Amino acid sequence: MRISRIVPGVLVIALAACGYARPALTPTVAYLASPSPGISPTADPYTQSRKEMVVSQIQQRGVSAPDVLEAMNIVPRHLFVPTEYLSQAYADHPLPIGYGQTISQPYIVALMTEKIQVKRDDKVLEIGTGSGYQAAVLAQLSVEVYSVEIVPELARAADERLKQLGYAVAVKQGDGYLGWEEHAPFDAIIVTAAPDHVPQPLVKQLKDGGRLVIPVGPQGGFQTLWQFTRQGNDLKAIDLGGVLFVPLVRGK
Repeated sequence: MRISRIVPGVLVIALAACGYARPALTPTVAYLASPSPGISPTADPYTQSRKEMVVSQIQQRGVSAPDVLEAMNIVPRHLFVPTEYLSQAYADHPLPIGYGQTISQPYIVALMTEKIQVKRDDKVLEIGTGSGYQAAVLAQLSVEVYSVEIVPELARAADERLKQLGYAVAVKQGDGYLGWEEHAPFDAIIVTAAPDHVPQPLVKQLKDGGRLVIPVGPQGGFQTLWQFTRQGNDLKAIDLGGVLFVPLVRGK
């Protein structure tokens, strides 16, 4: 498959803008209890924190899609971070969630969500469920969400958390590099960890005209966030700037 590259990048992102590798935490990471299904996720004391996050961290950096801003203003991020980091839930940086993984900086979540350009009822694949926050933001957009997580403990916890909050997300424990072929093709694919090359299984599972937003680069080195659009057997590539993500972990 041929890639046509568009440079310079349409947007520059500061390094360390997204999740970065941290030493693995103990398996017993505590989270706030999720409210019972049916309880509005906005009925909490963090409503103002979310509003400030959207305005100061996201809108002011250029994310403007109304549906994305609304989703970021609704999804209770504090329920997707460990209790020890609760005071930083809406801060402008990523946070550890255990097992060497992170929940991405709010701005990066919003940017990547905007760049996959989904519309209602689109089918979206997420690689790297983590705590489930990005999947919840996608589900808030009324799209069909499938999410793959390599770490069994994170996959189970995220699946339970998303269900308790009422988000319709299909979560699978497995090797995200391989995608989720049974549910392909997808209108959009979003990858929240960095491989050192574009996984061809993901490209093959993308619809013609579909968008793939993915960080690519070596672990601990310079990585680039890309927006790819499939055009027949070609990929149109837009460089979105430099980022630093945790590496995409492969199955053994």
